[in-house]
Amino acid sequence: MKTTARQLLSRGSQLFVLLLALLLSGCDEDPVLWEVESAEQVITEYIASNPQYSEFAGILETTGLNSLLSVRGPFTVFLPTNDAMEAYYTENGVSSYTDFSEEFLKDLAMNHMVPSRMETGDFGLGAIRDLNALGDYLVTEFDGAEIIVNKQSLIIKRNISAANGVIHLIDRVIEPVKMSVYEFLASNPSFSLFKEGLDRTGLSDTLNVIDFPYGNKDARTRFTILAVTDTTFNRYGISNIDQLITYFTDAPDSITYLENEFYRYMEYHCLGETYYLNQLESRVYPILSYDNNIDVRIAEDYKLNLQVESEQYTGFIINHSNYPAKNGTVHTINDLLTVFEPEPTVIQFETTDYFEMKQGDYFGKYYMRWFDGQNTFKYIKWEGDYLLYYFKDHDTGWVLNDDCLSMSGWWWCEITTPKIMKGKYNMTSNLWSGQINYAVYVDGVNTALIKSTDPAESTSWGVFDWTTTTRHTIRVVAKSPGLLFWDYITLTPVD
Repeated sequence: MKTTARQLLSRGSQLFVLLLALLLSGCDEDPVLWEVESAEQVITEYIASNPQYSEFAGILETTGLNSLLSVRGPFTVFLPTNDAMEAYYTENGVSSYTDFSEEFLKDLAMNHMVPSRMETGDFGLGAIRDLNALGDYLVTEFDGAEIIVNKQSLIIKRNISAANGVIHLIDRVIEPVKMSVYEFLASNPSFSLFKEGLDRTGLSDTLNVIDFPYGNKDARTRFTILAVTDTTFNRYGISNIDQLITYFTDAPDSITYLENEFYRYMEYHCLGETYYLNQLESRVYPILSYDNNIDVRIAEDYKLNLQVESEQYTGFIINHSNYPAKNGTVHTINDLLTVFEPEPTVIQFETTDYFEMKQGDYFGKYYMRWFDGQNTFKYIKWEGDYLLYYFKDHDTGWVLNDDCLSMSGWWWCEITTPKIMKGKYNMTSNLWSGQINYAVYVDGVNTALIKSTDPAESTSWGVFDWTTTTRHTIRVVAKSPGLLFWDYITLTPVD
């Protein structure tokens, strides 16, 4: 078989390329390797393939969390460099991550992991959207164009995309938060008078609780503290705890009672949920006892209890707010924030917004059914085949937060609200009932028969002039068999 000139030329070219490759490899001891794009790697692979992250990679390997970061996710990881890890060892008096227990290392690594994808464009002045793997909020703030996490770690490289999430490179290890809101105040001498006020009233005991047994697991407490510094008290001539007490009450022997003016002053600075600055809206927020509210208005500033005529308000000291704690957050305010009863404002309450319901693994994720209408929940009662926690995170349109209560057949369903400030309100609701009629009872009184064709959000369920701040029961009763989807109620003040 004859060999053509073109075949000889082709073989010669191949031989030349091979000889050239051998020549180059002989001159260069470090061959150029193919660099895989981060987006083609899962997070574990990206971390393991970069020597500058070998310390954190070792922690993931030791704790077994490298397997977790190899699955689909998505995840967000705040990744400390080796320099950041070495600095952390020095701060803690050790030489290697191997000097820590595996339990400690697992908590440390999980503190840097969030089970969702969040790029830096999603960050604001306060908590990031989702809890981290320890069930804590990570907090972001800005120094010019720079982003700082938990007031200590600078993001030095952003939005490294991986196949199962995103990575943000940080220059300092994020220490897991361990203190309660009370312990944070007690550790900061700037709040010595405020802390002493919490001690004297007994509120410190409540604010120091991080979790408590609930069913088969522990439930986390959540608080927001509007803390006053000693320097602010000093502006009013208050320099010790006795002066602080007598500034607000002439009954210093009864300051552990709710009716005492000093107790009311201290409690007025404690909210029963966690609200970072970016989670606040222009509305009223109830204090611990739900006996009063703090009015928040957000415009060019965060304004607490704005006096419209004088335009006076209490504000936040931004650089000293959004302190993360294990059971909430601490903000520093710039004035006393004396007790004030705001005018009634629009109240919107979701039928699923109950502590008991939020403790379930299903909450915000999938359907759940219950059959005991009298003993399952304290503030939700029903009769019917079953109560359904309805959750649908797509194509829901006007279902607030994608969830509501649902029933079918013959039924009645009743919720008990949190304490509502006294005032005159018009009640409406986002509810639809599968082309049936239903009756509405408020505090046991039949108020109206609502026809299925009426628009739910604009049809009044009645006007109520409540003279005390208290809870109320609202019951919906089917007048013919059908479906119930009950989302929320709205109370609009009436002049």
